[in-house]
Amino acid sequence: MSLFDSFSPTDYRYNVTALKPYLSEAAFIKYKARVESSLVRVLAERGFCSQEVAREVELASREIDAEEVYREDARIKHDIRALVNILRNKVSDEAKPFIHAMATSYDIVDTANALRYRDAVRDVLLKDMLTLEKIWIDLARREKDTIQIGRTHGQHAEPITFGFAIAQYINRWGNRILKVRDAIDNLVGKFSGAVGAYNASSLFFEDPESLEREILESLNLKPAELSTQIVPPETFTDFLHSIVSSFGVLANYARDMRNLQRSEIGEVGEPYDEAQVGSSTMPQKRNPINFENVESAWKKFMPQMVTMYLDQVSEHQRDLTNSLTQRYIPELLVIFTSSIRKMIRVTKKLRVDTVNIHRNFQMNSDMLLAEPLYILLAFYGHPNAHEHVRNLTEQSYRTKKPLCDLIQKDSTLQPYLTRFTSDQKKLLSNPSNYIGIASKKTEKIATLWEKRLLTINLI
Repeated sequence: MSLFDSFSPTDYRYNVTALKPYLSEAAFIKYKARVESSLVRVLAERGFCSQEVAREVELASREIDAEEVYREDARIKHDIRALVNILRNKVSDEAKPFIHAMATSYDIVDTANALRYRDAVRDVLLKDMLTLEKIWIDLARREKDTIQIGRTHGQHAEPITFGFAIAQYINRWGNRILKVRDAIDNLVGKFSGAVGAYNASSLFFEDPESLEREILESLNLKPAELSTQIVPPETFTDFLHSIVSSFGVLANYARDMRNLQRSEIGEVGEPYDEAQVGSSTMPQKRNPINFENVESAWKKFMPQMVTMYLDQVSEHQRDLTNSLTQRYIPELLVIFTSSIRKMIRVTKKLRVDTVNIHRNFQMNSDMLLAEPLYILLAFYGHPNAHEHVRNLTEQSYRTKKPLCDLIQKDSTLQPYLTRFTSDQKKLLSNPSNYIGIASKKTEKIATLWEKRLLTINLI
């Protein structure tokens, strides 16, 4: 089948090849076969079957073919039993009884999911998150002294620096990296049987929990402290929350950069290929398609978190209402990784237009005097500083006269202005000095996250 015969654009448009060994359906079947093999290997170590049987099953698990399993699934209408039947077809009669011995389907499925999500995140997704973090650190340092107007409610507010604007994403993203890492470390497996009470394994083992521990230890997983037919759903819920909340940070960055790319603002620009077309009818267009794409992807997959919350509810020891929904978790991971990679490519070559940044800053720079003026006036004893300065700004808007001129001509303010220090007077004469510690804070955040991620061996 051609890739373009697929239903999902995730396959033909937003594919991440590096995730196929973990998240494709073929990979899922291999992971489930690996869990089946681990069961037999531990049984062999306990003398329950021979080492030759364990080797047979391990070899069969490596040779498993997804198409074979799906043909059998179509025949018997049960995916795990189909896998078991195909594995049994590949081994000797001596080995057959030990495949899936004492196991229920979700001993295999939940354990395999924990394994593949952990591996996909450690081997691919976290590395991409770290790459973007480093790019943001470099960008923030480079632009830490680039004076920019801060904006609240879409309006000019106070001076910051462009590096400081990026530093918030360094900090938010860094915290998400830690949350994702912690979430995959908390994923657990199970081998406790059909209702979680170890009914089947207790037929043969005095301490069936020790068998569960050994099987999961062989896969570098911990067992759930208590499971039903499924692991406690909160481990997967917390994992998905770490991903979806990270996606929100990425979408926020994309929104900010897209707004700064508006024609009338023009402070940043996406890299643009020489042959790239912005519009089918307007040859001059250069649209922020990558930033828009990331926010659109977030809008599509963010609501999946609601489904994960719904999946926490399962009747008694288990029902099947989470079965279909959880099959879509890999698609979320693929789209999230694809979006990270898109932001890596764009941010590496992001064009920062310092001319436009300065122009926009100067547009209302006179009004930036208002906050420091009112605070200083109040400090030096003015009885109603905020209201007085607000009236002056209204007068400036109405008359188009500069606020600084109105301040100097206001005789009622002179007794207070004379008490200002020389540094305070300089600040009022040059609003670009009113940036607080934006530059220092940018460097502090960049250094903090470099050290923090290095300390925990993530860089």
